[in-house]
Amino acid sequence: MTRTALVTGVVGGIGAAIARQLVDAGYDVRVTDMPGTALDDAAGALGLPAYPADLGHRDSVAEMVAALPARPDILVNAAGGVRGQTGRPLVEVSEEDWRAIFAANVDSAFFLAQSCAPAMAERGWGRIVTISSGAGLRPSLTGIQAYTSAKHALVGLTKQLSLEFGPQGVTVNSVAPGFVRSNPATERQWDAMGADGQRALLSRIHTRRLGRPEDIAQAVGFLCSDAAEWISGQILSVDGGVT
Repeated sequence: MTRTALVTGVVGGIGAAIARQLVDAGYDVRVTDMPGTALDDAAGALGLPAYPADLGHRDSVAEMVAALPARPDILVNAAGGVRGQTGRPLVEVSEEDWRAIFAANVDSAFFLAQSCAPAMAERGWGRIVTISSGAGLRPSLTGIQAYTSAKHALVGLTKQLSLEFGPQGVTVNSVAPGFVRSNPATERQWDAMGADGQRALLSRIHTRRLGRPEDIAQAVGFLCSDAAEWISGQILSVDGGVT
């Protein structure tokens, strides 16, 4: 029986690379992201069926999951990001901006787990992988207070879900990428560092190179496999040795 997978956030480079990795591994993959032409284009490039949803809202997630042919065996939460924000002094951050980043990074993972994890538990097998960040383990290079807070919260949610669903054969892990130039936001961050900042960042990476979306996707593929069946509640840093 072919296992099914749902990958979120495929408009970004990391999410798209994860979807390709899981297809290559033989899974039946569906993808989701915000409704619009960006999702249509990404799904078309991948050759995969798309199920649009605003993942920061419980009802939208529930409707999207209900539209799938079946509840997925594998859920990869690659949606998130900085929502177009940049680092600002604390007093300048609005409530709306704070909540937007939590909705994208934490609420989405929580609502998706609510919709998908119980069916995995009933079947006695499942994989949930969240994409956190080095910002979930230490202060963020972005300087965005909400982003590092949300990624820390996502790490906590990952560990809690592992405790809850591990007895039913569902593993829950997170991949914490280092700096990967995978979307317009990370390109802006890279450019804003300037030549000196870029050199300084590379000097802290043991392998002396930035990450690629494929580096993250390969780690996710392993955590979704049968080879990782006794790995749960873990945060795997994929960052070239920074951590």
